[in-house]
Amino acid sequence: MAEVTVYEEELRSRYGHREKMTDLVAVWEVALSDGVHKIEFEHGTTSGKRVVYVDGKEIIRKDWMFKLVGKETFLVGASQAKATINIDAVSGFAYEYTLEVNGKSLKKYMENRSKTTNTWVLHVDGEDCRVVLGK
Repeated sequence: MAEVTVYEEELRSRYGHREKMTDLVAVWEVALSDGVHKIEFEHGTTSGKRVVYVDGKEIIRKDWMFKLVGKETFLVGASQAKATINIDAVSGFAYEYTLEVNGKSLKKYMENRSKTTNTWVLHVDGEDCRVVLGK
């Protein structure tokens, strides 16, 4: 799983206040044919609140849920890849968050993708262009 460290300054600039920072529990970067997409997940472990952001845009918000574990499923990228965040209780009030893409763990999805495609990032006219070819 490709975990990304989120720094306090980034969260502060994104949310504008410190209160919401405590609910951000996971960040993943997913490479698809149309680019790398950033998925962020907020989970309020007292209220059950769940918020999913893809590339900074809020796509799911559930403010109050009685069930603290479960799944959130949504689509990512131009290819509309099916992504699922799994929320599992580990012990007591600790939770584990995993991401699946098209029914596979993120790690397995990325391994399979590297076997079936070649990807290059080219710098053209001052911009990065992503080229993806199937093998």
